Amino acid sequence: MTVTPVQPQPSMASRVINGILSIKPLAKLAKHQARNMIISRAEKIGVPWRENVRQLCEHNWQEEITKVENPNLIYPDYYVCSFHGYDSGNLSWQSALEVESAAYAVHASIWPEAGVNGDSRLRHNYHQILKQQLPITPQSVVDIGCSVGMSTFPLQEMYPEAKLTGVDLSAYHLAVAHYRSQQRNLAINWVHAAGEETGLPSESFDLVSTFLLYHELPQAAAIAIFQEARRLLKPGGYLTLMDMNPRAEAFKKMPPYVFTLLKSTEPYLDQYFALDMGTVLTEVGFDSPKITPVSPRHRAIVAKAKC
Repeated sequence: MTVTPVQPQPSMASRVINGILSIKPLAKLAKHQARNMIISRAEKIGVPWRENVRQLCEHNWQEEITKVENPNLIYPDYYVCSFHGYDSGNLSWQSALEVESAAYAVHASIWPEAGVNGDSRLRHNYHQILKQQLPITPQSVVDIGCSVGMSTFPLQEMYPEAKLTGVDLSAYHLAVAHYRSQQRNLAINWVHAAGEETGLPSESFDLVSTFLLYHELPQAAAIAIFQEARRLLKPGGYLTLMDMNPRAEAFKKMPPYVFTLLKSTEPYLDQYFALDMGTVLTEVGFDSPKITPVSPRHRAIVAKAKC
């Protein structure tokens, strides 16, 4: 089934911000400011960002990347651009070695009292939704957009008997994920592929999970991943996801300066905010999904594949 992306209609404030970010020197400054703000926040709350990176840099990552990289993979155009303040986006060691510290810093502001524990609280809330709303115990799970494995390892803990697969477009991130899984003695299958074309067998998974993926995608790619998830799921299997909640008051009340910094590192945010996930999921073959807030800024979505 073909689902047509919706052309986003950004608010006046968002259009002003887009205009600012279309000026390259201002966009570069915004990305620089956003990066410095995140590093500063991390170290203020006790995350030793620079020391963490220094220690990771001591490892022989070239050996790790050869174990997971698909040299024949052709990257989609949307992925070969600046993300999260990195000029080469996720296709860099710097991004891969900093992503864990960045998650702790970014999520520290969700609940003022949580601080450095904000990230683990956000993940815990998502996993509680899975426990409450999934009537099955999945035996085969794929984590699409798994990055360095921060979202994959908790799924393995939740479902210790399940066979886990992690899919990501960045071989750099997957190299770190592979290294971490070796440290934990976990036999996880890491796949270097696009989420919209994983190459995995049809109807082979009970659960497809994604964590903070869709806000990083243009609508066409997001819809294609929904379609791929439907193909991968066994009849009656589940797609679950956790991501930003476009309707959250936290985004509506976000100061323009902060929102500018956010958009400077998230090039597809307008498209994500305009995507009606409930409608798209039903159009590609899921029952009407259940949407549940998991934080002041995030939501979980659970959708069952139609039998």
